[in-house]
Amino acid sequence: MIDFTIGQQFGGGISRRDVLQLAAATGLSFLLPGLQGRAADTRGNERPKSLITLWMGGGPSQLETFDPHPGTEIGGKTKAINTKLPGVQVSDFLPNMAEQIHQMCVIRSMVSQEGDHERGAYLIKTGYRPETTLIHPSIGAIVAHELPAPGVEIPHHISILNSQWPGRGGYLGDDYDPFKVLDPKQNLQNMKATVQDEKRQGQRLRDLAVVEKSFRNRRRIQADATLHQDTVQRALTMMSSQQLKAFQVELEPAAARAAYGDTPFGTGCLIARRLVETGVRSIEVNLDGFDTHANNHDGQKTQADIFDPAFAALIRDLIDRDLFDSTVVLWIGEFGRKPFINNLSGRDHWPSGFSCVVGGGGIRRGLVVGETDPTGQKTNPTDPIEVHDLFATIMKTLGVDYRKEVTTPIGRPMALCKGRPIDRLLA
Repeated sequence: MIDFTIGQQFGGGISRRDVLQLAAATGLSFLLPGLQGRAADTRGNERPKSLITLWMGGGPSQLETFDPHPGTEIGGKTKAINTKLPGVQVSDFLPNMAEQIHQMCVIRSMVSQEGDHERGAYLIKTGYRPETTLIHPSIGAIVAHELPAPGVEIPHHISILNSQWPGRGGYLGDDYDPFKVLDPKQNLQNMKATVQDEKRQGQRLRDLAVVEKSFRNRRRIQADATLHQDTVQRALTMMSSQQLKAFQVELEPAAARAAYGDTPFGTGCLIARRLVETGVRSIEVNLDGFDTHANNHDGQKTQADIFDPAFAALIRDLIDRDLFDSTVVLWIGEFGRKPFINNLSGRDHWPSGFSCVVGGGGIRRGLVVGETDPTGQKTNPTDPIEVHDLFATIMKTLGVDYRKEVTTPIGRPMALCKGRPIDRLLA
Protein backbone atom coordinates (compact mmCIF):
# COMPACT_ATOMS: atom_id res chain seq x y z
CA MET A 1 0.00 0.00 0.00
CA ILE A 2 1.22 3.48 -0.89
CA ASP A 3 1.60 6.25 1.67
CA PHE A 4 -0.16 9.50 0.75
CA THR A 5 -0.93 12.62 2.75
CA ILE A 6 -3.81 14.87 1.80
CA GLY A 7 -2.59 18.41 1.25
CA GLN A 8 -3.68 21.46 3.19
CA GLN A 9 -5.96 24.07 1.64
CA PHE A 10 -5.00 27.72 1.44
CA GLY A 11 -6.93 30.84 0.54
CA GLY A 12 -7.22 34.58 0.95
CA GLY A 13 -5.31 37.50 -0.50
CA ILE A 14 -1.56 37.00 -0.51
CA SER A 15 1.49 38.92 -1.69
CA ARG A 16 4.20 37.80 -4.13
CA ARG A 17 6.34 36.86 -1.13
CA ASP A 18 3.49 34.76 0.22
CA VAL A 19 3.08 33.10 -3.16
CA LEU A 20 6.71 31.96 -3.09
CA GLN A 21 6.32 30.66 0.46
CA LEU A 22 3.09 28.95 -0.48
CA ALA A 23 4.63 27.30 -3.53
CA ALA A 24 7.42 25.82 -1.44
CA ALA A 25 5.11 24.70 1.35
CA THR A 26 2.65 22.97 -0.96
CA GLY A 27 5.20 21.31 -3.19
CA LEU A 28 4.28 23.41 -6.25
CA SER A 29 7.61 25.20 -6.33
CA PHE A 30 8.65 23.40 -9.51
CA LEU A 31 6.25 25.78 -11.31
CA LEU A 32 8.56 28.71 -10.42
CA PRO A 33 11.79 28.13 -12.42
CA GLY A 34 14.91 29.44 -10.77
CA LEU A 35 13.21 30.54 -7.55
CA GLN A 36 12.20 27.24 -5.99
CA GLY A 37 15.04 26.64 -3.56
CA ARG A 38 15.44 30.26 -2.56
CA ALA A 39 11.74 30.60 -1.82
CA ALA A 40 11.79 27.68 0.55
CA ASP A 41 13.55 29.49 3.36
CA THR A 42 12.12 33.00 3.18
CA ARG A 43 10.94 32.89 6.80
CA GLY A 44 14.24 31.61 8.16
CA ASN A 45 12.99 28.05 8.53
CA GLU A 46 15.28 25.24 7.52
CA ARG A 47 14.15 23.60 4.32
CA PRO A 48 13.04 19.96 4.85
CA LYS A 49 15.75 17.56 3.75
CA SER A 50 15.66 14.79 1.17
CA LEU A 51 17.80 11.88 -0.01
CA ILE A 52 18.57 10.97 -3.62
CA THR A 53 20.27 7.60 -4.10
CA LEU A 54 21.84 6.81 -7.45
CA TRP A 55 22.01 3.02 -7.39
CA MET A 56 24.55 1.40 -9.69
CA GLY A 57 23.30 -2.19 -9.92
CA GLY A 58 25.79 -4.97 -10.54
CA GLY A 59 28.80 -3.43 -8.85
CA PRO A 60 30.57 -0.47 -10.52
CA SER A 61 34.32 -0.77 -10.84
CA GLN A 62 36.21 1.66 -8.63
CA LEU A 63 39.15 1.42 -11.03
CA GLU A 64 37.07 2.64 -13.98
CA THR A 65 35.30 5.39 -12.02
CA PHE A 66 36.51 7.25 -8.92
CA ASP A 67 39.67 5.34 -7.95
CA PRO A 68 41.77 4.77 -11.08
CA HIS A 69 45.31 3.47 -10.97
CA PRO A 70 46.54 4.21 -14.49
CA GLY A 71 49.77 2.66 -15.67
CA THR A 72 49.63 -0.19 -13.14
CA GLU A 73 48.92 -3.87 -13.63
CA ILE A 74 45.58 -3.57 -11.88
CA GLY A 75 44.60 -0.35 -13.66
CA GLY A 76 43.98 -1.99 -17.02
CA LYS A 77 43.42 0.26 -20.03
CA THR A 78 41.73 3.03 -18.06
CA LYS A 79 43.34 6.45 -18.07
CA ALA A 80 42.92 9.18 -15.46
CA ILE A 81 42.08 12.87 -15.75
CA ASN A 82 42.54 15.74 -13.33
CA THR A 83 39.59 17.18 -11.43
CA LYS A 84 38.83 20.47 -9.71
CA LEU A 85 40.25 18.92 -6.55
CA PRO A 86 44.03 19.48 -6.69
CA GLY A 87 45.90 16.20 -6.87
CA VAL A 88 42.73 14.11 -7.24
CA GLN A 89 42.07 12.21 -10.44
CA VAL A 90 39.12 10.17 -11.70
CA SER A 91 38.68 7.89 -14.68
CA ASP A 92 38.75 9.50 -18.11
CA PHE A 93 35.26 8.01 -18.50
CA LEU A 94 33.99 10.79 -16.21
CA PRO A 95 34.76 14.21 -17.75
CA ASN A 96 31.57 15.76 -16.39
CA MET A 97 32.03 14.53 -12.83
CA ALA A 98 35.66 15.70 -12.93
CA GLU A 99 34.19 19.23 -13.03
CA GLN A 100 31.84 18.63 -10.08
CA ILE A 101 33.72 16.28 -7.78
CA HIS A 102 34.96 19.15 -5.60
CA GLN A 103 31.36 19.60 -4.45
CA MET A 104 31.22 16.02 -3.17
CA CYS A 105 32.96 13.62 -0.81
CA VAL A 106 34.66 10.63 -2.44
CA ILE A 107 35.08 7.51 -0.32
CA ARG A 108 37.56 5.07 -1.84
CA SER A 109 37.59 2.61 1.03
CA MET A 110 34.07 1.25 1.41
CA VAL A 111 34.03 -2.32 2.75
CA SER A 112 31.31 -4.93 2.88
CA GLN A 113 30.99 -8.46 4.22
CA GLU A 114 28.87 -9.59 1.28
CA GLY A 115 30.17 -10.49 -2.19
CA ASP A 116 26.90 -11.86 -3.58
CA HIS A 117 24.65 -9.53 -5.56
CA GLU A 118 21.43 -10.06 -3.61
CA ARG A 119 23.03 -10.13 -0.18
CA GLY A 120 25.37 -7.28 -1.09
CA ALA A 121 22.51 -5.10 -2.30
CA TYR A 122 20.58 -5.84 0.90
CA LEU A 123 23.53 -4.81 3.07
CA ILE A 124 24.28 -1.62 1.13
CA LYS A 125 20.63 -0.55 1.08
CA THR A 126 19.84 -1.32 4.72
CA GLY A 127 23.13 -1.23 6.63
CA TYR A 128 22.42 -4.75 7.92
CA ARG A 129 23.32 -8.22 6.68
CA PRO A 130 20.34 -10.34 5.64
CA GLU A 131 18.46 -12.33 8.28
CA THR A 132 15.97 -15.13 7.76
CA THR A 133 13.53 -13.81 10.39
CA LEU A 134 13.51 -10.08 9.64
CA ILE A 135 13.42 -7.68 6.71
CA HIS A 136 15.22 -4.43 7.46
CA PRO A 137 14.02 -1.17 5.93
CA SER A 138 16.20 0.51 3.34
CA ILE A 139 17.69 3.88 4.20
CA GLY A 140 15.21 5.42 1.76
CA ALA A 141 12.29 3.91 3.66
CA ILE A 142 13.74 5.13 6.97
CA VAL A 143 14.07 8.68 5.67
CA ALA A 144 10.47 8.64 4.40
CA HIS A 145 9.27 7.23 7.74
CA GLU A 146 11.18 9.60 9.97
CA LEU A 147 10.78 12.83 8.00
CA PRO A 148 7.08 13.62 7.53
CA ALA A 149 6.14 15.59 4.42
CA PRO A 150 2.95 17.57 5.15
CA GLY A 151 1.23 18.77 2.01
CA VAL A 152 2.85 16.18 -0.26
CA GLU A 153 0.07 14.29 -2.02
CA ILE A 154 2.30 11.88 -3.92
CA PRO A 155 4.40 9.05 -2.42
CA HIS A 156 7.22 10.07 -0.11
CA HIS A 157 9.50 7.18 -1.18
CA ILE A 158 9.93 6.69 -4.94
CA SER A 159 12.10 4.32 -6.99
CA ILE A 160 12.76 5.18 -10.64
CA LEU A 161 13.72 2.49 -13.17
CA ASN A 162 13.82 -1.18 -12.35
CA SER A 163 16.04 -2.75 -9.72
CA GLN A 164 16.35 -6.49 -9.22
CA TRP A 165 16.59 -6.07 -5.46
CA PRO A 166 14.75 -2.87 -4.54
CA GLY A 167 14.78 -1.39 -1.07
CA ARG A 168 11.87 -2.36 1.14
CA GLY A 169 9.85 -0.86 3.94
CA GLY A 170 10.72 -3.96 5.96
CA TYR A 171 9.52 -3.93 9.54
CA LEU A 172 8.34 -0.32 9.10
CA GLY A 173 5.54 -1.73 6.94
CA ASP A 174 4.63 -2.06 3.29
CA ASP A 175 3.47 1.57 3.31
CA TYR A 176 7.17 2.47 3.08
CA ASP A 177 7.98 0.27 0.11
CA PRO A 178 8.92 2.60 -2.75
CA PHE A 179 6.40 3.68 -5.34
CA LYS A 180 7.95 2.31 -8.54
CA VAL A 181 8.27 4.25 -11.77
CA LEU A 182 9.63 1.74 -14.28
CA ASP A 183 9.87 4.07 -17.28
CA PRO A 184 10.43 7.74 -16.43
CA LYS A 185 10.09 8.72 -20.09
CA GLN A 186 6.47 7.57 -20.13
CA ASN A 187 5.31 9.72 -17.18
CA LEU A 188 3.06 7.67 -14.89
CA GLN A 189 0.81 4.86 -16.04
CA ASN A 190 -2.77 4.34 -14.83
CA MET A 191 -2.95 7.81 -13.30
CA LYS A 192 -6.00 8.92 -15.26
CA ALA A 193 -9.54 7.61 -14.97
CA THR A 194 -10.61 5.37 -17.83
CA VAL A 195 -13.81 7.41 -17.98
CA GLN A 196 -12.96 10.97 -19.01
CA ASP A 197 -16.44 12.41 -18.46
CA GLU A 198 -16.45 13.91 -14.95
CA LYS A 199 -20.15 13.20 -14.41
CA ARG A 200 -19.74 9.53 -15.29
CA GLN A 201 -16.66 9.25 -13.11
CA GLY A 202 -18.52 10.89 -10.23
CA GLN A 203 -21.44 8.50 -10.63
CA ARG A 204 -19.10 5.51 -10.60
CA LEU A 205 -17.54 6.69 -7.36
CA ARG A 206 -20.98 7.21 -5.81
CA ASP A 207 -22.00 3.71 -6.89
CA LEU A 208 -18.81 2.33 -5.37
CA ALA A 209 -19.58 4.13 -2.12
CA VAL A 210 -23.02 2.45 -1.98
CA VAL A 211 -21.46 -0.99 -2.39
CA GLU A 212 -18.78 -0.25 0.21
CA LYS A 213 -21.35 1.02 2.70
CA SER A 214 -23.43 -2.12 2.27
CA PHE A 215 -20.37 -4.32 2.77
CA ARG A 216 -19.25 -2.34 5.81
CA ASN A 217 -22.66 -2.55 7.50
CA ARG A 218 -22.34 -6.32 7.62
CA ARG A 219 -18.60 -6.75 7.91
CA ARG A 220 -17.21 -3.71 9.70
CA ILE A 221 -14.14 -5.43 11.14
CA GLN A 222 -13.18 -6.99 7.81
CA ALA A 223 -13.75 -3.68 6.00
CA ASP A 224 -11.55 -1.79 8.46
CA ALA A 225 -8.82 -4.39 8.10
CA THR A 226 -8.63 -3.99 4.32
CA LEU A 227 -8.21 -0.18 4.52
CA HIS A 228 -9.93 -0.17 1.14
CA GLN A 229 -11.69 3.16 1.50
CA ASP A 230 -8.54 4.84 2.77
CA THR A 231 -6.53 3.43 -0.13
CA VAL A 232 -9.09 4.57 -2.70
CA GLN A 233 -9.14 8.08 -1.22
CA ARG A 234 -5.38 8.33 -1.28
CA ALA A 235 -5.23 7.12 -4.85
CA LEU A 236 -7.88 9.63 -5.93
CA THR A 237 -6.01 12.42 -4.16
CA MET A 238 -2.84 11.51 -6.01
CA MET A 239 -4.61 11.20 -9.37
CA SER A 240 -5.95 14.74 -9.06
CA SER A 241 -2.80 16.28 -7.57
CA GLN A 242 -0.93 19.02 -9.43
CA GLN A 243 2.22 17.59 -7.86
CA LEU A 244 2.20 14.83 -10.50
CA LYS A 245 3.68 17.46 -12.80
CA ALA A 246 6.99 16.63 -11.16
CA PHE A 247 7.09 13.62 -13.49
CA GLN A 248 6.46 15.71 -16.63
CA VAL A 249 10.00 16.50 -17.72
CA GLU A 250 8.65 17.95 -20.96
CA LEU A 251 7.89 21.04 -18.86
CA GLU A 252 11.65 21.56 -18.51
CA PRO A 253 13.59 23.62 -21.07
CA ALA A 254 15.22 21.54 -23.79
CA ALA A 255 18.69 22.61 -22.64
CA ALA A 256 17.99 21.35 -19.11
CA ARG A 257 16.83 17.96 -20.41
CA ALA A 258 19.84 17.69 -22.70
CA ALA A 259 22.27 18.33 -19.84
CA TYR A 260 21.11 15.17 -18.08
CA GLY A 261 21.46 13.06 -21.22
CA ASP A 262 18.82 11.54 -23.44
CA THR A 263 18.58 8.30 -21.47
CA PRO A 264 16.04 6.84 -19.05
CA PHE A 265 18.57 7.28 -16.24
CA GLY A 266 19.17 10.92 -17.16
CA THR A 267 15.42 11.52 -17.22
CA GLY A 268 15.13 9.77 -13.87
CA CYS A 269 17.74 12.07 -12.32
CA LEU A 270 15.92 15.12 -13.64
CA ILE A 271 12.66 13.82 -12.17
CA ALA A 272 14.48 13.23 -8.87
CA ARG A 273 15.38 16.93 -8.74
CA ARG A 274 11.77 17.89 -9.51
CA LEU A 275 10.52 15.52 -6.81
CA VAL A 276 12.84 17.11 -4.25
CA GLU A 277 11.36 20.49 -5.14
CA THR A 278 7.91 18.99 -4.61
CA GLY A 279 8.87 17.83 -1.11
CA VAL A 280 9.38 14.10 -1.66
CA ARG A 281 11.72 12.77 1.01
CA SER A 282 13.46 9.85 -0.67
CA ILE A 283 14.13 9.06 -4.33
CA GLU A 284 16.19 6.24 -5.78
CA VAL A 285 17.27 6.23 -9.44
CA ASN A 286 18.52 2.86 -10.67
CA LEU A 287 21.07 2.02 -13.34
CA ASP A 288 21.86 -1.68 -13.86
CA GLY A 289 24.55 -3.18 -16.08
CA PHE A 290 27.76 -2.97 -14.04
CA ASP A 291 28.29 -6.73 -13.57
CA THR A 292 31.21 -6.89 -15.99
CA HIS A 293 32.73 -10.35 -15.51
CA ALA A 294 33.69 -10.10 -19.18
CA ASN A 295 34.86 -7.12 -21.25
CA ASN A 296 34.99 -4.92 -18.17
CA HIS A 297 36.62 -1.89 -19.76
CA ASP A 298 34.00 -1.38 -22.46
CA GLY A 299 31.13 -2.38 -20.19
CA GLN A 300 32.06 0.13 -17.51
CA LYS A 301 32.55 2.86 -20.11
CA THR A 302 29.07 2.23 -21.51
CA GLN A 303 27.54 2.73 -18.08
CA ALA A 304 29.74 5.74 -17.28
CA ASP A 305 28.60 7.43 -20.49
CA ILE A 306 25.07 7.19 -19.07
CA PHE A 307 25.55 8.24 -15.45
CA ASP A 308 28.38 10.77 -15.82
CA PRO A 309 26.39 13.60 -17.45
CA ALA A 310 23.28 12.90 -15.38
CA PHE A 311 25.14 12.83 -12.05
CA ALA A 312 27.02 16.04 -12.84
CA ALA A 313 23.89 17.83 -14.07
CA LEU A 314 22.02 16.82 -10.92
CA ILE A 315 24.72 18.34 -8.71
CA ARG A 316 24.80 21.57 -10.73
CA ASP A 317 21.03 21.80 -10.75
CA LEU A 318 20.70 21.31 -7.00
CA ILE A 319 23.36 23.96 -6.35
CA ASP A 320 21.85 26.45 -8.79
CA ARG A 321 18.43 26.07 -7.15
CA ASP A 322 19.72 26.30 -3.58
CA LEU A 323 18.66 22.71 -2.94
CA PHE A 324 22.10 21.15 -2.48
CA ASP A 325 22.44 21.92 1.22
CA SER A 326 19.07 20.28 1.93
CA THR A 327 19.57 17.22 -0.30
CA VAL A 328 21.98 14.36 0.27
CA VAL A 329 23.04 12.65 -2.97
CA LEU A 330 24.54 9.17 -2.68
CA TRP A 331 26.15 7.29 -5.61
CA ILE A 332 26.84 3.65 -4.75
CA GLY A 333 26.48 -0.01 -5.81
CA GLU A 334 26.52 -3.31 -3.95
CA PHE A 335 30.33 -3.69 -4.18
CA GLY A 336 33.24 -2.98 -6.50
CA ARG A 337 35.27 -5.01 -8.98
CA LYS A 338 38.42 -7.05 -8.40
CA PRO A 339 41.80 -5.36 -8.88
CA PHE A 340 42.88 -8.10 -11.27
CA ILE A 341 41.51 -8.71 -14.74
CA ASN A 342 40.30 -12.26 -15.44
CA ASN A 343 40.71 -14.42 -18.55
CA LEU A 344 37.59 -12.87 -20.10
CA SER A 345 38.99 -9.33 -19.79
CA GLY A 346 36.53 -8.78 -16.96
CA ARG A 347 36.63 -8.04 -13.28
CA ASP A 348 34.90 -10.17 -10.65
CA HIS A 349 33.17 -9.11 -7.44
CA TRP A 350 35.17 -7.13 -4.85
CA PRO A 351 33.57 -6.12 -1.55
CA SER A 352 36.83 -4.75 -0.13
CA GLY A 353 37.94 -1.23 -0.96
CA PHE A 354 35.33 0.02 -3.42
CA SER A 355 34.12 3.57 -4.04
CA CYS A 356 31.07 5.65 -3.30
CA VAL A 357 30.37 9.36 -3.71
CA VAL A 358 28.21 11.32 -1.29
CA GLY A 359 27.50 15.01 -0.90
CA GLY A 360 25.01 17.74 -0.15
CA GLY A 361 22.81 18.10 2.90
CA GLY A 362 25.65 19.00 5.24
CA ILE A 363 28.28 16.54 3.98
CA ARG A 364 31.73 18.07 3.75
CA ARG A 365 32.76 19.12 0.24
CA GLY A 366 36.04 18.26 -1.45
CA LEU A 367 37.00 15.40 0.86
CA VAL A 368 38.64 12.16 -0.31
CA VAL A 369 38.58 9.31 2.20
CA GLY A 370 40.72 6.17 2.11
CA GLU A 371 43.17 4.59 -0.28
CA THR A 372 43.41 1.29 -2.09
CA ASP A 373 46.65 -0.51 -2.84
CA PRO A 374 47.84 0.30 -6.40
CA THR A 375 49.54 -3.10 -6.55
CA GLY A 376 46.41 -5.01 -5.61
CA GLN A 377 48.36 -7.10 -3.11
CA LYS A 378 46.70 -5.65 0.00
CA THR A 379 43.09 -6.70 0.27
CA ASN A 380 42.02 -4.11 2.81
CA PRO A 381 42.13 -0.38 2.07
CA THR A 382 43.45 2.23 4.43
CA ASP A 383 40.76 3.97 6.49
CA PRO A 384 37.99 1.42 5.78
CA ILE A 385 34.42 2.75 5.97
CA GLU A 386 31.55 0.47 6.98
CA VAL A 387 28.13 0.93 5.40
CA HIS A 388 26.33 1.37 8.71
CA ASP A 389 28.68 4.20 9.71
CA LEU A 390 28.08 5.95 6.38
CA PHE A 391 24.33 5.58 6.95
CA ALA A 392 24.57 6.97 10.48
CA THR A 393 26.38 9.98 9.01
CA ILE A 394 23.73 10.50 6.35
CA MET A 395 20.90 10.13 8.86
CA LYS A 396 22.51 12.61 11.23
CA THR A 397 22.89 15.29 8.58
CA LEU A 398 19.30 14.70 7.43
CA GLY A 399 18.01 15.13 10.96
CA VAL A 400 17.07 11.48 11.51
CA ASP A 401 17.81 9.93 14.90
CA TYR A 402 19.99 7.02 13.80
CA ARG A 403 19.97 5.62 17.35
CA LYS A 404 16.19 5.36 17.51
CA GLU A 405 14.75 1.96 18.35
CA VAL A 406 11.61 0.74 16.61
CA THR A 407 9.56 -2.21 17.81
CA THR A 408 8.92 -4.62 14.95
CA PRO A 409 5.50 -6.25 14.42
CA ILE A 410 6.65 -9.29 16.40
CA GLY A 411 7.81 -7.16 19.33
CA ARG A 412 11.52 -7.13 18.59
CA PRO A 413 13.32 -3.82 19.31
CA MET A 414 15.54 -2.77 16.41
CA ALA A 415 17.81 0.24 16.00
CA LEU A 416 17.32 2.12 12.76
CA CYS A 417 21.09 2.04 12.33
CA LYS A 418 23.84 0.27 14.24
CA GLY A 419 26.59 2.61 13.05
CA ARG A 420 28.13 5.79 14.37
CA PRO A 421 28.47 9.04 12.40
CA ILE A 422 31.83 9.77 10.79
CA ASP A 423 32.40 13.28 12.09
CA ARG A 424 35.04 14.27 9.55
CA LEU A 425 32.49 13.74 6.77
CA LEU A 426 30.21 16.38 8.27
CA ALA A 427 30.62 20.02 7.32
